[in-house]
Amino acid sequence: MDIQQTPAPSPSGRLAALPCGRRSKWVVLVLWLVLIAAAGPLAGKLMGAEDNQASSWLPGSAESTQVLNEQRAFQPVDQAQAVVVYQRADGITAADRAKAARDAMAFVSAPHVIGRVVGPQESTDGKALQTVVPVDISGGGGWNQLRPAVDSMRATAATDSLGMATHVTGPAGIAADQAAAFAGIDGTLLYATVSVVIVLLLLTYRSPVLWLLPLLSAGVALTVAEGGIYLLAKHAGLTVNAQSAGILVVLVLGAGTDYALLLTARYREELRRHRDRHEAMAFALHRAGPAIGASSATVIASMLCLTIAKMNSTRGLGPVCAIGVLVALLAMTTLLPALLVVCGRWVFWPVKPAYGTPEPTATGRWAHVGAWIGRRPRKVWAGTGLALAACCLGLFSLNANGLSTAGSFTGKPDSVVGQQVVEQHFPGGTGAPLSIISTAGSAATVERTVLATPGIAGTTVPVFQQGKAFIQATLADPPDSSQAKATVDRVRTAVHALPDADAKVGGSTAVILDAGRAAAADNRAIIPLVLVVVLLILAGLLRAVVAPLVLIATVVLSYAAALGISAFIFAHVFHFQGQDNAFPLFVFVFLVALGIDYNIFLMTRVREESLHRGTKAGAVAGLAATGGVITSAGLILASTFGVLGTLPVVGFAEIGFAVALGVLLDTLVVRSVLVTALTIDLDHRMWWPSALSRRGREIDTPPPHPLLASKP
Repeated sequence: MDIQQTPAPSPSGRLAALPCGRRSKWVVLVLWLVLIAAAGPLAGKLMGAEDNQASSWLPGSAESTQVLNEQRAFQPVDQAQAVVVYQRADGITAADRAKAARDAMAFVSAPHVIGRVVGPQESTDGKALQTVVPVDISGGGGWNQLRPAVDSMRATAATDSLGMATHVTGPAGIAADQAAAFAGIDGTLLYATVSVVIVLLLLTYRSPVLWLLPLLSAGVALTVAEGGIYLLAKHAGLTVNAQSAGILVVLVLGAGTDYALLLTARYREELRRHRDRHEAMAFALHRAGPAIGASSATVIASMLCLTIAKMNSTRGLGPVCAIGVLVALLAMTTLLPALLVVCGRWVFWPVKPAYGTPEPTATGRWAHVGAWIGRRPRKVWAGTGLALAACCLGLFSLNANGLSTAGSFTGKPDSVVGQQVVEQHFPGGTGAPLSIISTAGSAATVERTVLATPGIAGTTVPVFQQGKAFIQATLADPPDSSQAKATVDRVRTAVHALPDADAKVGGSTAVILDAGRAAAADNRAIIPLVLVVVLLILAGLLRAVVAPLVLIATVVLSYAAALGISAFIFAHVFHFQGQDNAFPLFVFVFLVALGIDYNIFLMTRVREESLHRGTKAGAVAGLAATGGVITSAGLILASTFGVLGTLPVVGFAEIGFAVALGVLLDTLVVRSVLVTALTIDLDHRMWWPSALSRRGREIDTPPPHPLLASKP
């Protein structure tokens, strides 16, 4: 039926028609051209606005953060300790000592060195030397400026090394290698993600032209989002780091392409029902818009839930991703419709949707899947649920207690090798001491108490300033080890018990410990909040209680199964040491926010079909209409997150793998099989307490889906 025979559009329908009006579409295109012209130069500056300093990642109220702030009165905190280590297996020679001494003098005069160079010091076994060099990071480049400084020290140490093995480790060496791992992350992710999206869009549309429009719209959305985020970072205090900037690229291109696929599929469907392409797009926006809007709302709301996090890095990620998804939503519901309408039907070549032709999805592959499920729904959902529950057993392999320095890299950079050498020949905490601040009058007592604590190899002489004392303590164990963390707790317990000492314990190991505990607290607070927010959005969209509860339960099951499979593979296939503290939270937020998208796309169409067919036939029709596009969207989103696995950083690789697996599991199993089977089995009860749940009983002979009654 042509749209001219339908009732006059509602106010929301008229609003939906604005991007595709005969004249208004040109206004939309001009507005986006203005935006891209303004945002383009700003987007290129986003990397320069990243804040990768330690304070941008730490929990603001943690004891280690307080020490970091108070430490400024005693020594520059805008510095990182580099440990230059020399090793000779058959013993250090006099020539080796002279070489290390010359290097130390060279380090003193280097422009990137600030403070006192300590060493070279010889190990008790006589097989290694070490020199501790404080490196300046106050120039605005943060940890990124450590790379040239550390590279220079490595070159100096390696020159005429007389056959000794030389390495640069310590916090500065580790941070430099991390900066190298993240180097070019934005460009790498962008090019890899775009390549994946192009290939999958070509396979999805089977058109040499159509794929350009969604990709162009997503690219515009990313540029505008990055420009806006740069302004907020520069002038409004928004924290952006390498982590959030990298995830932004993947999320905007992935989610934006998802929205584009859903809208384009509905537009192509409506072109078969309407002669005029403007009216077809208006109807497509009116029908698909609520689903796309609700989908983006779940992602945005979930991301904004991160703003309550204690970890600054997690808290900053929320607004960055929310802004990106919001801009993607605006681009896909305004720019993309305008571009599609301007191009006309030919853009679908070689399979152009002609007016009056049948919709191929009605009897396609997913229609047959839905009909098969419809003949045995209870067996299908019970079997699928048990299989997913079995996958959850892999959670016993989950070890989200943080990653050591060695465990955070997929390879073995120089700083990791150097740290292992230090651990063999020196106290493990060399170069990363504990920092203790107390009242000046209690300094002597605090020093004796710290030195007497098991796990402490030595302390420095207290330094006094304005009624406070500052002491550093060397740990006997590697600074990222569980033994060193236990020592921090023992030292804190001991010094906190001293009367009138007002002692606080910080330092690198204390930072790791506090960050882990803050991440665990964030998991407990944010995960339930996200579930409640998403549940409320679903209830408003579907006007029901049962359906949202069912959908939330299936997504949580999907998350647990994906996490279980991932943890098992990480431990027994990739042999990763463990997972970052924030790993469960990030995977949860992305999988729940993005996984619920596909349920929204499916269930809004099922509800629409159920109004005319009844719920059982409506579920089959909804799956038939959305199955192909949702599967394509899932493959694209999974592939974009999978790109994170190409980075030489274990934390990113694990998040990318788990989210990609979870999206595929949700797309191919949970949404297409489990949710459809539950909907058919629950029938009209799925929509309780809405009017549709009562109306379902009144549809005695609904128009059946053509495949629902077919024989097995």
